[in-house]
Amino acid sequence: MTAPRRPFGRVPVTDVAPVVDGGNRPAKSVVGEQFDVTATVFQEGHGAVNATVVLTDPAGVEHHVPMVRVNAGLDAWAATVSADRTGLWSYRVEGWSDPYGTWNHDAVINVGAGVDVDLMLEEGARVLDRAVAEVPRPADRAAALEQAAKALRDTGSAPETRLSAGLSGDVRRELAERPLRDNVSASPDLPLLVERDRALYGAWYELFPRSEGATFDESTGRWTSGTFATASRRLEAVAAMGFDVVYLTPVHPIGRINRKGRNNALHAEEHDPGSPYAIGSAEGGHDAIHPDLGTFADFDAFVAEARRLGLEVALDLALNCAPDHPWVAEHPEWFTTRADGSIAYAENPPKKYQDIYPLNFDNDPEGIYAEIRRVVLVWIRHGVTLFRVDNPHTKPVAFWERLIADIGAGHPEIIWLAEAFTRPPMMHNLAKAGFQQSYTYFAWRHSKPEIEEYCRELAGPAAAYMRPNFWPTTHDILTPFMQQGGVAAWKMRAALAATLVPSYGIYAGYELIENVARPGAEEQLDNEKYQYKDRRWAERGDRTLGPYLARINEIRRAHPALHWLRNLRFHRADDDQVLVFSKARRIYDRDDVIVVVANLDPAHTRDTWLHLTMPDLGLGWADRFVAHDLITGQYWNWAEHAFVRVGPDTEPVHIVHVQPY
Repeated sequence: MTAPRRPFGRVPVTDVAPVVDGGNRPAKSVVGEQFDVTATVFQEGHGAVNATVVLTDPAGVEHHVPMVRVNAGLDAWAATVSADRTGLWSYRVEGWSDPYGTWNHDAVINVGAGVDVDLMLEEGARVLDRAVAEVPRPADRAAALEQAAKALRDTGSAPETRLSAGLSGDVRRELAERPLRDNVSASPDLPLLVERDRALYGAWYELFPRSEGATFDESTGRWTSGTFATASRRLEAVAAMGFDVVYLTPVHPIGRINRKGRNNALHAEEHDPGSPYAIGSAEGGHDAIHPDLGTFADFDAFVAEARRLGLEVALDLALNCAPDHPWVAEHPEWFTTRADGSIAYAENPPKKYQDIYPLNFDNDPEGIYAEIRRVVLVWIRHGVTLFRVDNPHTKPVAFWERLIADIGAGHPEIIWLAEAFTRPPMMHNLAKAGFQQSYTYFAWRHSKPEIEEYCRELAGPAAAYMRPNFWPTTHDILTPFMQQGGVAAWKMRAALAATLVPSYGIYAGYELIENVARPGAEEQLDNEKYQYKDRRWAERGDRTLGPYLARINEIRRAHPALHWLRNLRFHRADDDQVLVFSKARRIYDRDDVIVVVANLDPAHTRDTWLHLTMPDLGLGWADRFVAHDLITGQYWNWAEHAFVRVGPDTEPVHIVHVQPY
């Protein structure tokens, strides 16, 4: 049997990109984000060929964008496009024969050689006649083409004069904007999902609500939990640092059976609070609030205060159940029963989570789906607009694809962040399934080759569907580099996270450089997952990295070039410990261009030469420019080759605004 195939068009169009899973799933962008559509377009013989991208908006209106041949030898074409509103768009590439382009090429040669002069000029006039008759255009533009056709037929004028009328700038511009197209051949329509800006750009701040405002009584040795009311007092400082999203770890009742103690101890002391990821107790499950934190009215007040300060609220969606979660008694079939009759707890060897029962999505999948959908809608009704999903890679991809699409149909503003540190195919396919953002391997990429290779992957073809969110540390991750690097490392990694990609996150306590690890683990000693933490913010003043983070976020907001991912370009430095990259974006009639120079060695200051690819900065190779360091306020005169000093003796990172002379 012959495999089904789509026949070539009269003008073949192949290799259209971006395409996600053969067009079965949409490519993604946000409103106003520019990206390139590319294709191979060709035809037989020597006639002129051309190509157009056709964007169709959610209302069905088509928008035509001319393509440019970027490699004639390979028949490669490209166009930069963007969408001006959210919703499901489509795009296709149309290849077409260009009768005006063919005549242009032949007429210049033949008239210049005196061959078939009158015939060539008459053929040009007929092409313009067709352009007027067949393509709608403003009356004044049609009149200009008619005048050009008349001039081509004016046998009383010299051939060169007649030809120049048909090749005038006005004629060329009009036929470029509204071309005469023959043999139009279209690729399949491909889906494009356009989402709101926060799906691509934002600064996240993670906190444990129970720690914000928690107090310790020395006389009794007892802690008092923070509440939504006390946590809301921290929001003003979070907003002042320039963050866009405040992300809350789970706020639900915590199980008592198999509760973990301090530092993941198997046995909890009487008053240990347990891990908020072991969800559920007699007080309720995923649709309930831990009594120590307050009520739904208190949560609503927290959300209202966040919004007043310009912050969105993200909530952890952790589909974990403590042994005493109501679902365990009500729906034991939702879990895995072992041969001895016990319910299997969660494991991620060598880690064991005796306080958590994972759901088994093969047991009553419809019942589980309906309940989780209900839970998500509860929190949306209370103002949550983003969900950070804990370990989505341990649940079926098909489940997430269905849930995200289902929720998005009624609430397109909702954004999902996949906390999946696992194999690349799973991470990439969760993004294809609908997650707007993804955790990444950034925390473990430290050398210059590692960072460049990984970020080229993320900003390349994968950017059509997967948007990275960089976190230098989390409540579960404290790499040896961060344990040992000191202040310079913590400043450098925050600056890189904030500038390499549009979305990044900071875990509370980053400002204090909390770098002491639990022995044998890449996580903090006295992990906040298992205990309260009073950071005594009021006593810290400005003796933290808070002002540095505020400056980074201020720079991000002021420079739209940092709001995009696909505009990342790397440059060379002689020192293999110095990373150099740029981002550029056209804003109305000016270019916003940022160059970042980072010393990846936190222990030593480095002197080195940079070698900048000037066209990536919108400049000529011989141009010079003023380099304004947005961190220190210094100004330098730079060119293609520039000398820098960067490190703990100065600043570990220069964030430079390019200001042409």
